Amino acid sequence: MKIAKMLFTAIVISSMVFGCQSGGEEPSEGGSTEQTETSTAEDATTAAAGSVLNANLATEADLNNLGLSSDLVAQVLEQRPFMTMNAFDALIGADQNKEELYRKVFVPFNLNTTAEADFKMIPGVGDRMAHEFEEYRPYTSIQQFRREIGKYVDEEEVARYENYVFVPVELNTASEEDIKALPGVGDRMAHEFEEYRPYTDLRQFRKEIGKYVDEKELARLERFVYLKQ
Repeated sequence: MKIAKMLFTAIVISSMVFGCQSGGEEPSEGGSTEQTETSTAEDATTAAAGSVLNANLATEADLNNLGLSSDLVAQVLEQRPFMTMNAFDALIGADQNKEELYRKVFVPFNLNTTAEADFKMIPGVGDRMAHEFEEYRPYTSIQQFRREIGKYVDEEEVARYENYVFVPVELNTASEEDIKALPGVGDRMAHEFEEYRPYTDLRQFRKEIGKYVDEKELARLERFVYLKQ
């Protein structure tokens, strides 16, 4: 009888332990999957919310999705590349809600040459921040911009500002990271920028990079570079 009781007790304990282990694993796996999916969705939403179209690179479909009239979309496509945001702003006209529109599409400003008043076209940038943008000139890299403006706003806001500005790069000395920080310049084009160093003048830049892009894109890219005298 004693042996039977001991055997019964052992079976019960084993069943309880196995049940606890099985019950613990399923919620853990389910919770992990759900958390991953939620995080991915949140990341995608954040990325979409924080992105700003470049008016010189946006597709016709992108521009149509902004709610612009078909005539205005046609004019944007015909007149680009816009060498300055001011040219794009003049085309948009006064009848548009520019504060709202420029949260979605913009032509990035040159941090070293843009007038302080023009920085205020950037949504959320008022007198004080426009002054700070100008205060730290000349910028030598986008890292300097992050460091200096990061004294006043958090990383998320600095990242948002970066949709609206760029720092021109010196063709013969700029790092790959700084080149890729230029609007619409990815890995391949950054490689081509470096491939033909040293550049002796901008005519060489036009000749070499013109092998890969059309005249309009070349004009857009030339806006981002310079050579030390």
